[in-house]
Amino acid sequence: MEDYQVVNRASWDERAPAHAASPDYNVAEFLASPTYLSDVVRFDRPRLGDVDGLRGVHLQCHIGTDTISLARLGASMTGLDFSPAALAQARDLARRTGADARFVESELYEATSVLEPASFDLVYTGVGALCWLPSIRRWAGVVAGLLRPGGRLFIRDGHPMLMTMEDTRDDGLLVVDFPYFERPEPQVWDQGGTYVQTDVVFTHNVTHEWSHGLGEIVTALLDEGLVVTGLTEHDSVPWNALPGMMVEIGGGEWRLADRPWRLALSFTLQAVKG
Repeated sequence: MEDYQVVNRASWDERAPAHAASPDYNVAEFLASPTYLSDVVRFDRPRLGDVDGLRGVHLQCHIGTDTISLARLGASMTGLDFSPAALAQARDLARRTGADARFVESELYEATSVLEPASFDLVYTGVGALCWLPSIRRWAGVVAGLLRPGGRLFIRDGHPMLMTMEDTRDDGLLVVDFPYFERPEPQVWDQGGTYVQTDVVFTHNVTHEWSHGLGEIVTALLDEGLVVTGLTEHDSVPWNALPGMMVEIGGGEWRLADRPWRLALSFTLQAVKG
């Protein structure tokens, strides 16, 4: 593994059990109700359409709640992640819920080495995935390599413009301070805590992250022969991305409290392999 992968995996490995125990991931609801879906997949569902009978792969699946939600909609799902601790939680939840989902440990760029190439009807990527990858072009190559002809990509993620925002201000201003475009070197962060409710104190707090502009993402997919079929920008995102400036609006979504039309917070992109 490359250095950034070792550092980032240590952070995710430590946080996975706390995420599974947090009320924000609603594991108890998955166990209590066989029809329960994650907030993320419920948000995606109107654009996602019918997935019943599809063979799908969820890249960077973390603890599997979105993967299992897609399985509950009728897809036969494979989740892929590089964190063994996260996959332990995902496999346990799949076992306890009886979901049609299996989980494979792999770094994302090696996905076509551990999964059957050109065999998936759906490649799904959820919120908070692309920032962990140094090369968006390599990611697009993986997507194209996994999809069968006619298969489709569905991704919702944080908007690249949101990722440029300084997030510790107390004056209400939206200030661009971080890269919008992909850079060779990562942004290195040393921050405790996590994005869900938990009392756990973490020790592995250094992470390496990258930005990718929306045009870079689209162009990378086009260069791999995919046809973009949809691109929607949203004024909400499923975490409190700018503390003190956002309000919760239901369904696990947050938007700017003041003039939310100023900033796109997330996007949904769909594409089909020719």
